[in-house]
Amino acid sequence: MLRFRRLHRFFGPKRVAFLEACIIGVVSGLAAVALKQSVEILTDWRLTSTLPTWLLLPLVGLLGGMASGWLLERVAPEATGSGIPKVKAALAYVDISLNLRVALAKLGSTILALGAGLSLGRQGPTVQIGAALAAQLSQWVPTSPEYRRQLLAAGAAAGLAAGFNAPIAGVLFVVEELLQDFSNLTLGTAILASFVGAVVSRLLGGQGLNLSTFSTMQTGLSVQDLPFLILLGVLAGIFGGIFSQGVFTSLHFFQQMKTISLPLRIGLAGGFTGLVGALLPIAAQDNTGLRELLITGNGAWQMIALAFVVKFVLTLLAYGSGASGGLFAPALVLGAALGSLVSFVAQASHGWFGLPVDTLASSNTTTYALTGMGAFFSAVTRGPITAIVIVFEMTANFNLVLPLMIGSGLAYLLSDKISSGSIYDRLLAFQGIHLHVTPAEANPWANLTAADLMQRRVETLSAKMTVPEALEAFSRSHHRGFPVLKQGKLVGIVTQTDLGDKTQSRSSNLCLQDIMTPEPVTVTPESSLPHVLDLLNRLKVSRIPVTDGNKLVGIITRGDIIRAESERLSGKPAETGPAATPSCGIYRMRSPAVGRGRLLVPLSDPETAPLLLNMAVAIARQEQYELECVHVVLVPRSIPPEEAEVDLGISQQLLSLAEQWTQDTVPLHTQIRVAHDVATTLLEVIKKRHIDQVLLGWRRPSLTPGRLVGNVVDTLLRQAPCPVIVVKPGDTATFNRWLLPSAGGPNSKLALRLMPALMSLGHAPTIDLCAIATKHDDQHCMHRQLVRRAGILERRLQTIIKIRMTVQEDIATGILNLSAHHHSDVVILGASRESLFSHVMKGNIPLAVAQKCPATVILVQYNSINAKAVRIADSDDGAPPILTTDIP
Repeated sequence: MLRFRRLHRFFGPKRVAFLEACIIGVVSGLAAVALKQSVEILTDWRLTSTLPTWLLLPLVGLLGGMASGWLLERVAPEATGSGIPKVKAALAYVDISLNLRVALAKLGSTILALGAGLSLGRQGPTVQIGAALAAQLSQWVPTSPEYRRQLLAAGAAAGLAAGFNAPIAGVLFVVEELLQDFSNLTLGTAILASFVGAVVSRLLGGQGLNLSTFSTMQTGLSVQDLPFLILLGVLAGIFGGIFSQGVFTSLHFFQQMKTISLPLRIGLAGGFTGLVGALLPIAAQDNTGLRELLITGNGAWQMIALAFVVKFVLTLLAYGSGASGGLFAPALVLGAALGSLVSFVAQASHGWFGLPVDTLASSNTTTYALTGMGAFFSAVTRGPITAIVIVFEMTANFNLVLPLMIGSGLAYLLSDKISSGSIYDRLLAFQGIHLHVTPAEANPWANLTAADLMQRRVETLSAKMTVPEALEAFSRSHHRGFPVLKQGKLVGIVTQTDLGDKTQSRSSNLCLQDIMTPEPVTVTPESSLPHVLDLLNRLKVSRIPVTDGNKLVGIITRGDIIRAESERLSGKPAETGPAATPSCGIYRMRSPAVGRGRLLVPLSDPETAPLLLNMAVAIARQEQYELECVHVVLVPRSIPPEEAEVDLGISQQLLSLAEQWTQDTVPLHTQIRVAHDVATTLLEVIKKRHIDQVLLGWRRPSLTPGRLVGNVVDTLLRQAPCPVIVVKPGDTATFNRWLLPSAGGPNSKLALRLMPALMSLGHAPTIDLCAIATKHDDQHCMHRQLVRRAGILERRLQTIIKIRMTVQEDIATGILNLSAHHHSDVVILGASRESLFSHVMKGNIPLAVAQKCPATVILVQYNSINAKAVRIADSDDGAPPILTTDIP
């Protein structure tokens, strides 16, 4: 990266952008050649195999379609369809994944789909492949924000140019349809990438849809042809509009098949295509073979009409199934068929009026077929200029320019009357993505809220904290201001300026509530970003607290906004895997929001739910928390959560159990959500409901290497922005004898806070504080530390603490031996430093203990990732934490 920065300084940003455009053109051209030759190899084998056609074509279509769908579903669901709508959305600042994973999945799935015989084209996928490769390059190297978006456009242009061998058309399509940007840098990078991509494709044998072989055929325009060219434009507009509308009809049709997975849908479309190809040999021809047949006019009009109908239906069927493939090549073939049919009408009319038909037949057929290609392409894509240029570039015949202008212009106008709007905008709208056209709506910041940018982990101070203590807190932090809480409610803000006049009063008894700024201006999580910016500028402040009712849920600063803008402009990747589908809430019950925080309890197992609810109610009473109980109903990934039919029997049973355990003693919120993934849904609930702590049940230890306790719990331990408490139920549900291993971090602040609440569940509970020493440890020093900590715990918990110490090389074995010897009911493990927690994770200490220990095991996560979140729930007495260090 440092070398690339030096390259930027030496050559300048524009020259480096042109270098990147060349690289994008090369890789896009290579991808187009690989796609073309791979499809040709599979197609030749499929059409020339000695196996019976009636068996081979349907079987290959079925298996190839299923393989292509499996690759899409498992690797890159965003690579379905042609890919051009996704590129257009990415260029409009929509958060769409474009990276190497998408490019490779698109390449492989398209090869399988087209090789299986599905009636789609490869030029649309090359656009997404080129853009995805450009996006990956912009992530690998420090590209400037000024031209990162242009590089994506250059990749799309290079992909289209390599697919058609038409560099000018590639540039025009991107500028006309996708980007609408005519700046010098955009045109320069797009032209260069398109030129390089087309050259690579031509040199390596990827000739694309090259029609230069027809340029030597006689073409031209006479006065007698004008009415029929107008007729061709009208028919192309009508059928093109019907074709565009048919795309959405097909998508709706396949969308109704909720129980059929994506691989099976594509497989069925491929099998049906193969069956039709076995019955009608013309349907088995690829786009190149059909195009040559139609342009030369060697077929009878009946055969051409049949080819038009079959290609029309099979293309709609293939695209609606979700297969990876484009509409460019099928649109050109359909236009050539329509033009050939009109040429038969023109030749017949010439005969009726006594004109020499034999000398005009070949000329009319070629001219009408090529004009029909441009007209139908224009009607489908709504890009008349691109349609004219693309056919002209492929034929290099100036005589076609005027017929193309007549046919493409009329087709564009009429198709828009039948099916208005860009097909790519409508495809995005079908997927729930609406591109905005007004300047205000096009601004990516217009729809952002405070919840999108605020810091959810907030350091706070108590209103009863003295000024000297506050000065010490400021000296330990890089922040210049803190929210001030009293009984869990935001009552003010204190800044360095407020403390400036108090630096000489360290012995003063003044508290923060005496010098803070009371009743600060706040915003809600739903407040728009323009409103937040207005408050920051108008009030001349650098931070604003974010509150949900009386609860502080975050803080937003000028630095947060600047950082978010920098990340967006620099194109920082948001994720590396397939985008998760949001969950759908189907039931919700809310109580008054009167608590100081919220404790989330996911319920899934009726056997463990009573234990979790018992612990949750105890913690909620002590912390004055509200209880948030959620049950997640999983559905197959092939079914959208909002359309799934689910059985709510278990859900209602679990939520009724929650209501019985709370009995109006704590505020209870319940909800049922339908989703594809439990962990993602819980993280979504944590964010939206401003959760302060999570209490999870854990019954079966994970068998997956690298996983501590399984997918759901492990994901929350790593990603949750709040403390997580994991409970493995024991053989008995008693809480009388507690074992607190020092090496597991029971002296962490969160574990210490939980102890009074959890101990209230037992009858005369006793606590064994233990330490596991090795032969090389200083056991006398460890014993003194253990005695000191026992004294602190006794004063805090108001109970007798027994000291246990053992020598054991393996920590897990030592904990198990102590637990068995003292008949412990509960073992609590925790860590308050990220390094120690990482050691616990890698050493699988909780896993080893939980697998073999019959007692209830509680794992309390308290590390640097969420340590600040715990500060919100700290007591308001202003006293420093009792324990501030961990076990070495």
